[in-house]
Amino acid sequence: MLTSPDSLKSRKELDAELGGAARAWLDEALAEAAHDAARAPAASGTPHPEASPYASPSWELRFAAAGRHCGQENADSVRSLLLAEARAPLSSVTRLYEQGTAAERRAVLLTLHLLDLGDTALPLIEDALRANDTRLVAAAVGPYAADHLDPHAWRHAVLKCLFTEVPVAAVARLADRARGDAELARMLDDFAAERTAAGRPVPEDLRTVLALTAPADEGGHPARPTAAPAAPAPTEES
Repeated sequence: MLTSPDSLKSRKELDAELGGAARAWLDEALAEAAHDAARAPAASGTPHPEASPYASPSWELRFAAAGRHCGQENADSVRSLLLAEARAPLSSVTRLYEQGTAAERRAVLLTLHLLDLGDTALPLIEDALRANDTRLVAAAVGPYAADHLDPHAWRHAVLKCLFTEVPVAAVARLADRARGDAELARMLDDFAAERTAAGRPVPEDLRTVLALTAPADEGGHPARPTAAPAAPAPTEES
């Protein structure tokens, strides 16, 4: 099952599902994350003067342990809450992604749009899109990618979804970004032609995205395909 940002549970939902020990662990973990966020100098990329440059904040250790204490089914949501509560800087986000398991990487990707990172976390998105793990690919095409990937990279992200059979429903703001994109339409046509030539089926999702690339008319509706010109009327010479 692929996880999307919309499927992440809120703190209230988690509290309703978790047992007493798990809720207590989550309370402590979020308190540590909030404490670290409060200690961080505002709008500064430098660590707290009392912190060792080689030591990870305690909440980062909690990040890795989320599944053990709150259940694997809640791990993405708990990790996302920790990142948001800590207002995780790029250094923490990068460290957790690079050193984490696939599940921990997925949680980072699902939360990037909630952090004040600008486009600085794009290398993590680009790395995930090079992977063959469909869970990472699906997480990488969420809201952060929709906001920050340039047109060329975004088009290739859509193609990656089609190639790896990740449902295009995972692509955030697909309709907005695909509308009127003639280059994306060309790439989709080429991909369909390659599949057909190889005797492989064309994914239904490809047709879905191709339909979205049609430019909108003045009323905001997809423009109908232009009809072929009528044949000229026969003349006496013909």
